[in-house]
Formats: sequence, C-alpha cells, structure tokens
Amino acid sequence: MTIETPALLEALNNVTTIPIIPFRNGAIDYDAHAMNVAYLMHNNTLEGGQPRVVSVAGTSLIHHVEPEEQTRIFDVTGQVMGKEGVLMSAIVPNPIKSAGRLIEEQSKLNRAPDVYLIMPLGGTFSPEGIYEHFMAFGQRYGEELGARFIYYHRQARDMEAVVRLLNDSPHFVGVKVGTSEADVKPMIEGVGDNALVIWGIGDRSTQAAEQGAKGHTSGIAVLYAKASDAINNAQRRGDYDAARAVEAEIGELEEIRFMNGRAYNYSAVVEAMQQSGFDDIDAGDGSGPFNPNVPPAVAERVGRAIAGLEQYH
Repeated sequence: MTIETPALLEALNNVTTIPIIPFRNGAIDYDAHAMNVAYLMHNNTLEGGQPRVVSVAGTSLIHHVEPEEQTRIFDVTGQVMGKEGVLMSAIVPNPIKSAGRLIEEQSKLNRAPDVYLIMPLGGTFSPEGIYEHFMAFGQRYGEELGARFIYYHRQARDMEAVVRLLNDSPHFVGVKVGTSEADVKPMIEGVGDNALVIWGIGDRSTQAAEQGAKGHTSGIAVLYAKASDAINNAQRRGDYDAARAVEAEIGELEEIRFMNGRAYNYSAVVEAMQQSGFDDIDAGDGSGPFNPNVPPAVAERVGRAIAGLEQYH
C-alpha cells in the first residue's frame, strides 16, 4: 500500500485522467503511451497541491487488450509516474478469476497501483450477485494484498446493492457514478462517510459537483490537461460558473465523444490528438481494436471542435 486510505480519498477529489492506449500496426505502442503519461505528469495545473491521478480504463480500450498487456500498460504507467501521483488500475471483472489474477500480478509491480477501479460487469447478473461476489472479492484481495477498490456504477437498478457493498466492505472505498446526475445525491446519502462518490461521465461534471460529487473522470485530459484541471479547480473552490465556462469551451468535443452511444469515445480523442499537431503526445496510427479512425464527416467536426483550444494543452 503506497498511500494511506484517507490521503487516497483526498487525492481522488480530483481529475482522474484516462489516456488512450495508442496502437501502431495493430500493436500497443508502449513508448507512445509513456509519452502521453509524461505529458499528464508534467502538465499538472491542479491547485492546492493535488496530485495527478492516472488510470487506463474504458475510454482507453482496456477491455480489448490481453491480460499480460494490461499489466505491462500499468507497469509502464507506474514507471513514468514514479513516486508521484495516484495510479488507478482498471479491472474488467469478466471472468472474476482472471480479474483476481490481474490484481495479484499488478500488486507485484515495482510501482503497484494505489487503487483498483472495478469496471462494469458484463453478461447476466443480479444486484444480489454484485453484493455477494464483490464482498468476497474485496475481502480476499483487500486482506491478502491490501488492495482498495472503486466500484463503477453503471446500472441504476443496482443502486441499493452498491450502497450496501460500499457500506459493508472496508475495501471498497469509493464509487464512480456512470449512470446519471440523478444518482449522485442518493448515492452520497446512502454511503455517507463510508465511501467517496466520484462523477464518471467526462468533463461535463459541474451539475454532479453541485450535488456533492468529488472529482470527475476525463478522457480528453491527455490532450487538454489544463481544461480538465481548470474545471476541477473551480469546482473545489465552489466557483461553478467558472467550471461551466470551461465546460462550454470543450463541450463540442465531449458531445462528439458521447454521441451515438459513445461510438467515438476513443477514436474522437485520437483524431483530436492527431489533428492538434502537438509533439509531446502520441496517438499512434489511430486505429484500435473495434475502434477504427472516425469517418471523414466526424473528423471535420472534431477539427471544428478543437479550434481555439490550444491554450488548454
């Protein structure tokens, strides 16, 4: 355990930056990934000494790479971060035994993750199953390895079970709300001081912050770190008008990412990185598993969306 839980929770009232995994010729470009993490670490404009939080999660295409590649991704990320920042590993819990093996392997890294994000469960499952299996999962790896977990809440029907999990398990220390703003306040009221409630649907996060969410995730910080930081700075100051002003500037890029069921969540960021021309980040050749380059019309829209955003790089 590299950071005590109270300090970890304070650090997570922050931007969780999610850099894309860059690919070249169908293979992960680990050097390009290291460059992108270095950009995030060297461009921390968070106020109050907040550390940079880095994860490689759904936007990054973590679902589409092999387990050994996932562990190497977090090894490279940790090497670049060194002793700085907070490293959040995203774990896909399908199948659950494979998820356990990933935690075992990643816990052995020289720079082990500080916290694990449990990604949405696939397949058929019930709220009762979530509680039962993640209680046991948290107990095993929390006690054996000192692992702490953030649960990614993506189905509104599971609210009661998730609240119960967060209240009963000392190893689940937070929840990322990925449903809607309507779930933020009930989640906060349900978990009280037992867990941190984080907004999990991008930089358009101020409505959730006004309801009490602490921090948010960003899939565009790998390109516009200063925008994501400015939003979080303003929210922590309680200046929601300032936060909304920045949101409005990056709003069109976010709209493209989330359109049509998040079809371009990854590829629009890659397109924006490529069009930006910045030489301290690297998007790879643009085509990831199940995520080819965006169509020409979308590429044109991305170009219009990022015009004038250079100040936030």
